Amino acid sequence: MQKNIKATGIEITPAISDYVERKFSAFDRFVQDENSSLCNVEVGKTTNHHKQGDVFRAEVNLRISGKNFFAASEKDDLYAAIDEVKDDILREITTEKDRSTTVMRRGALKLKNILKGLDWRKK
Repeated sequence: MQKNIKATGIEITPAISDYVERKFSAFDRFVQDENSSLCNVEVGKTTNHHKQGDVFRAEVNLRISGKNFFAASEKDDLYAAIDEVKDDILREITTEKDRSTTVMRRGALKLKNILKGLDWRKK
């Protein structure tokens, strides 16, 4: 998976870059095609003049198997914002995966019930 990291209002340090790479490597297990998956991460400060409150922002725009997922978070700590965004994206991915599995099972169950209604022994 290709990961792009962008910083707004701050400088990307190797520690931030390594932390983002480590946290978002959890998405690799959902990727079937390496070429079609893309992860855009934007971290930064919302404003430079505030001394308290939610100052750091993390956004993730993830494309896996033709589906787009987006999450954003503002926290007073950059690493906490990154953690929250990762959890939100994982929740969205698993919800989508469970939803598609449920739809497939319901369709298969309907087909099974239709086939049960047919009598194969009559000619």
